[in-house]
Amino acid sequence: MDWAGWALFGLVATTALTASLTTAQLAGLTRLDFPLVLGTVVTEDPDRARVVGFFLHLCAGQGFALGYAATFALLHRATWWIGALLGTLHVGIALTVILPLLPGVHPRMASQRAGPASTAVLEPPGLLAVNYGIQTPVVTAAVHIIYGAVLGLLLRAH
Repeated sequence: MDWAGWALFGLVATTALTASLTTAQLAGLTRLDFPLVLGTVVTEDPDRARVVGFFLHLCAGQGFALGYAATFALLHRATWWIGALLGTLHVGIALTVILPLLPGVHPRMASQRAGPASTAVLEPPGLLAVNYGIQTPVVTAAVHIIYGAVLGLLLRAH
C-alpha cells in the first residue's frame, strides 16, 4: 500500500469534498453545514464550531481514505469507477444510518420527536438529510462519489 499517497491524496480529496459541501451550502443548494454539525458536538460557539468541525471532517476523511486505499490494495487495483462505487456505498451509509442516528448522541441537535421545550440549536437531519433541503441527498451523493473517483484516480496514478 502507498502510505504517502494515501495520506496526501486523502487529505486533498477530503479538503475538496468539504469545500464542495460548504460551497453548495453557501450557494443555497442545501442547508447542511457539516463542519457546523460536527463542531457543535464539542463547542457551542458557531464560529469556533465551523473551524473545529472542518478539522474533525478532515480526520474522518483520512479514516475513510484509509478504507478506500485498503480496498484498492485488496483488489490489487485502483480505478475511478471502483472509487465511485465506494463513494456511493460511503454516502449511502452516511445518509441512511449515520446522519439519522446523530441526534441520539449530538448534545446540541434536536431529535425528530423534540417538542417546543427543546433547547437544541440544530434540527435533526432526518432520513437522507432531507430536513436540510430536498437537494441535500443529491449534493451529498455527488461530492462523495467524486471523492471516491478522485481517490481511485490519484492512488492509481501514484
